[in-house]
Amino acid sequence: MESREDSTPLHVVMFPWFAFGHISPFIQLSNKLSSHGVRISFFSAPGNITRISSSLSSASHVQILPLQIPPVEGLPPGLDSTAEMTPAMAELLKRALDQMGSQVKTLLSQLKPHFVFFDFAQQWLPPIASQLGIKTLFFSVFSAVSSSYLTVPARLTSASKESPTIDDMKKPPPGFPATSITSVETYQARSFLYIFMSFHGGSCVYDRVVACMKGSTAIVIKTCAEMEGPYIDFVKTQYGKPVLLAGPVVPEQPSGVLEERWAKWLGSFPAKSVVFCSFGSETFLKDEQIRELVLGLELTGQPFFVVFNFPVDDEKARLKAALPEGFAERVKDKGVVHTGWVQQQLILAHDSVGCFVCHSGFSSITEALVNDCQLVLLPQRGDQFLNSKLVSGDMKAGVEVNRRDEDGHFGKEDVCAAIKTVTVNVNEEPGKSVGENQRKWREYLLDEETQKKFVTDLVKEMKVMANAEI
Repeated sequence: MESREDSTPLHVVMFPWFAFGHISPFIQLSNKLSSHGVRISFFSAPGNITRISSSLSSASHVQILPLQIPPVEGLPPGLDSTAEMTPAMAELLKRALDQMGSQVKTLLSQLKPHFVFFDFAQQWLPPIASQLGIKTLFFSVFSAVSSSYLTVPARLTSASKESPTIDDMKKPPPGFPATSITSVETYQARSFLYIFMSFHGGSCVYDRVVACMKGSTAIVIKTCAEMEGPYIDFVKTQYGKPVLLAGPVVPEQPSGVLEERWAKWLGSFPAKSVVFCSFGSETFLKDEQIRELVLGLELTGQPFFVVFNFPVDDEKARLKAALPEGFAERVKDKGVVHTGWVQQQLILAHDSVGCFVCHSGFSSITEALVNDCQLVLLPQRGDQFLNSKLVSGDMKAGVEVNRRDEDGHFGKEDVCAAIKTVTVNVNEEPGKSVGENQRKWREYLLDEETQKKFVTDLVKEMKVMANAEI
């Protein structure tokens, strides 16, 4: 039974970056905190409100407050999330965000919440909140492994120059824990350099994150010690402040039923035989990658359902141009190639789906584990590379597609081999197979008492912190 000694309910503001890969974890945490009596005010741009509202629990105590995005030259008005933007526009959106301090300060002074949960791009927020006597919680939507490898103070002090090189980024920062991650590939290190790039004279991602973490009252990470203990401890040591754990924030099973055409198609195949493949709404594969991936799926001989997204309007034309000649005809009886949104959780939950090929976004990994799907990991950028190494290395609960060191190229044989590794029964020692570990993590994530305790403990710690002089 939860203690009632503090009769004043906590009131928190949620303020994520304007990308749905960031907004969604804030929504999931809002639902869980709300179920513990926490009152929530959610900040976002007007165009995101309908989608946020539809994802909130019907019983949640959440009010959504619109923020007006200031005009910035080159940023079309009315675009309120990065889902509608090119990467260049997303950088301009950060410039707009940097001009929203006075607007946010006015709202916070009216609301007077106990805490603001904020994201990586609002390094200007902690000083504003502090002036108003409001505590700030930096909510990392990234895994602890990616934070500890990429965005700790030790990362830059390890280089003798202002900006690290590819060789610097191939190695962990000084003090990094001894785990399965001892280095990364060249193409991955090259991708990591993005976080040190400045656009339009603004702060780079690394500077934003470090300033946010240093400026916050405490850091909250969407993880648990069982999965990421050494990395959590390293972040705590690097920043010298409390690190609170929200747990893996296992998504609620969605309401509703799977679209009839997909339910009918999936229902025509045996249990655990279908390979589902999706890369999220904001990860885009190049045409060559699409060709090798679909040919690899065909090579397995298993039925498959693959979803692609493109950063342009004419998705069907782009897809047609990317697919190998004659492919659609060859696989028409056992392969679906789709563009656009699908009900990912409901597809993963279908009896016929047994393997999930994904980009290693942590929400997708969690969804696969809880739905008893074997994981094949094909990360495309940034934190996804480290998530993949965590799952395939430390957790031993998935297999990463083999790729070329210099440029990350993979061929159809690499895709096929990874899928076969997790879907074909191999005579391994009990407890050593990927399947055994996948089931172990599934049981852990589905243990209701364990998962509820994360939120209960988080709320208790927040109540103590709300009353403390910090």
